[in-house]
Amino acid sequence: MKKITLNILSNMIFRSHNEVKVKRKSIISRQFPYEIEVIAENLYVPWGIDISNEGNLYFTERSGTIRIIKDGKLQPQPLITFRPPFVSQGEGGLMGIAIDLNYAQNHYIYVMYSYVEGNEIFNRVVRLFENNNKASIDRVLLDKIPGGRIHNGGRLKIGPDQKLYITTGDAGNSALAQDLTSTAGKILRIELDGSIPKDNPITNSSIYSLGHRNPQGLAWNWKNVLYESEHGQAAHDEINIINPGVNYGWPIAYGNEDAKGVMIKKPLIHSEEETWAPSGIAFVNQGAWQGKLLVACLRGQQLLSITLNKNGTVVNKVEAWLRNEYGRLREVIQGKDGSIYLTTSNKDGRGTPNIGDDKIIRLIPK
Repeated sequence: MKKITLNILSNMIFRSHNEVKVKRKSIISRQFPYEIEVIAENLYVPWGIDISNEGNLYFTERSGTIRIIKDGKLQPQPLITFRPPFVSQGEGGLMGIAIDLNYAQNHYIYVMYSYVEGNEIFNRVVRLFENNNKASIDRVLLDKIPGGRIHNGGRLKIGPDQKLYITTGDAGNSALAQDLTSTAGKILRIELDGSIPKDNPITNSSIYSLGHRNPQGLAWNWKNVLYESEHGQAAHDEINIINPGVNYGWPIAYGNEDAKGVMIKKPLIHSEEETWAPSGIAFVNQGAWQGKLLVACLRGQQLLSITLNKNGTVVNKVEAWLRNEYGRLREVIQGKDGSIYLTTSNKDGRGTPNIGDDKIIRLIPK
């Protein structure tokens, strides 16, 4: 493991909820409030992370393996390696992961992955069962989610309501995001057994919200406000507050645009002409960044720290950390001890791999 202490250059960006003009201040040197430790390296596109109640860190590699870090050590053997018809092409492959809150009793893990059927790529959400450090598919929860080489979404999170939330991209066909007969371009919500919650906004449908281009991150604050990160078209990347049954506009409108004849919800904040390519997000509930929303950025190659008002509904400030320090950042998650975990994504075909890539990085509170 490698520990690094850095003075980080922070680019300060200020925005209000109703204004999207960016006011830039000069880059200043600030003391980074965490120690930095590389806890795993030489990985292949670590995509999603979750941490069990026992403190073990489970992560997916987009090539098709689930790995475990136990007691700070990467275990040599994968928990599972997916085989054909599983496929890892472009932005598809093994993506999101969520550990059941009762994992110690039921040994359930939820993942989303891509597969080929005929000449088409689809995505599937499954429940795995682990036994003696080996996992197998226990149940298919959602199937035939449209997929492709781009825009697969893929994030899984278990919400405060004990439901499973799933982000899906438009699979390169923007019209699907507005199609209520398609699960593409949506945030989906299901019970942990795959059934449809009775209080979903559309009866007998897994659709929770629609009009999404390529949603990549989900997180709740301490008031159970749900935030989502989403890749925009030609910049205009978005952070949204997700409400059930609401239309977020794609492809009718994006960024701060209005939509003619359709009721849509505008983003909490968007990147205007700058490209963040936001991926995983996390709400921090302790430590130096308590109350902030963290956003891991791919093309932006930085970690954004978003300061919100006390209700979590207005952006007061955005700070950029670790800019160009580790390359593309895909996932961010907070552990119970306040540590923050990041993954790099420099082997995804769009980055420049550095020595030891890809990595999982731990930010340890000072």
